[in-house]
Amino acid sequence: MAWKPRQMPAEGAQAPDFKLQDLNGQPQSLKEMLARGPVLLAFYKASCPVCQMTFPYLERLYQGGKTGLQFVAISQDDAATARRFNKEYGITFPTLIDDKAYTASNAYGLDTVPSLFLVEADGAVSMSWTGFSKKDLEALGRRLSVAPFREGERVPEYRPG
Repeated sequence: MAWKPRQMPAEGAQAPDFKLQDLNGQPQSLKEMLARGPVLLAFYKASCPVCQMTFPYLERLYQGGKTGLQFVAISQDDAATARRFNKEYGITFPTLIDDKAYTASNAYGLDTVPSLFLVEADGAVSMSWTGFSKKDLEALGRRLSVAPFREGERVPEYRPG
């Protein structure tokens, strides 16, 4: 069998389901979350500088967008490290833990973080990107009617993860 590189779900593809624990040890599945509406999955590692840059803008969108879109961080670290990251970068949206076996990260074919997927209620991926992408954050902001960036902020167009 020939080696094939992992592939992230493309826009229009069905998002792989997963079950991970939240920071309180409670299991959460994508299927259960999707029953409540669309979900933005934001995979990260606390030591990743591009994740550190991206997540405060995601928090800004989360705080400003009250349109039924759920935000879920998926940490590739243990719960204690994820809690420290959330505190340091002001993240208040729910966090799931994908440490050790990287079940969800592998199901999504991740090679880099941050990796983000907007999954609609029917399970279809409508947006996906890796790294810091100004245009993708702006597109998400338009959907939420929230500006992710403030006037005068110096924001790069793109930073790879």
